[in-house]
Amino acid sequence: MSMTNLRRRLHHGDVDGRKNEHVDISSVDSLNEPLLGKSSSDTGGSEVYDPRRQDLWDDDRKKEQLHWSFLFSNLIAQWAQWLANIIVGSGSLFGRLFPFSLDNQNSSPMYLSPLQEDRLNTLRSRLQIPFDGSRVEHQDALRQLWRLAYPNRDIPPLKSELWKEMGWQGTDPSTDFRGGGFISLENLIFFARNYPGSFQALLNKVQGQRADWEYPFAVAGINISFMLIQMLDLQSSVPSSKSGVRFVELLGRDENAFDHLYCVAFRLLDAQWLVKRASYMEFNEVLKSTRTQLERELVLEDVLEVKDLPSYTMLDK
Repeated sequence: MSMTNLRRRLHHGDVDGRKNEHVDISSVDSLNEPLLGKSSSDTGGSEVYDPRRQDLWDDDRKKEQLHWSFLFSNLIAQWAQWLANIIVGSGSLFGRLFPFSLDNQNSSPMYLSPLQEDRLNTLRSRLQIPFDGSRVEHQDALRQLWRLAYPNRDIPPLKSELWKEMGWQGTDPSTDFRGGGFISLENLIFFARNYPGSFQALLNKVQGQRADWEYPFAVAGINISFMLIQMLDLQSSVPSSKSGVRFVELLGRDENAFDHLYCVAFRLLDAQWLVKRASYMEFNEVLKSTRTQLERELVLEDVLEVKDLPSYTMLDK
């Protein structure tokens, strides 16, 4: 069996990615006070050689050397910590000039091809559009989502109790978008169009043993859009996280990479939900574990496009 096929065999028991997970945590003990006190010097001058006095002088020299060694090493440690804070700081000049993360510090700074830069700018322009319930095109997009979700039912008014069936929290879906923006509605529409099998399965909660208090489908979709924006570092001038850097490579091969990745994330979240036997109050925990699994899969060497992700195999068209 090839390594690619082996990697693609993703079972629900492994979906949270916690098997074979090792965490290496190292700690450095710091000294709260010097090991040695101040050295004293003997100013009384006898020219007669006294071995005991010579021993005292030698001890004093050793104490002084140790004292200055301690001060110097402490200064070096403080300087190293100061430099680390500059590198880690998100708003630091150093971080802007050299876009890389500490967990990937051996890699070279990322340079975008013209195609990657153009597609990344297009995606960022989508992120800047908030949902506006007063705009006709945004209203039409909501109606389109309803037609895709319930093709055999009449479209309700934009304010109706029926929207709750899709997983909106209130009678007016426009109040649920908040930081998700219009792109989160575009993501839901893309999911329904391109992977209708998985979309309907998640919308109607037909797979697995469901909780008594399930996650709301539409609102969960908005949260997934927001999670991906953060995970991929899309609001930075140049993505610096490992996931963000790899995503830009995928974007160079597929202009719809973000939307396809959204569909994978939604399907993976539902799988995590079932494995953990989660309920409504555990949604954020499941969302975090979904992000962790996606980050692991994105950095696999043989992932050249979203369709190469192991979790992609769970999607049904």
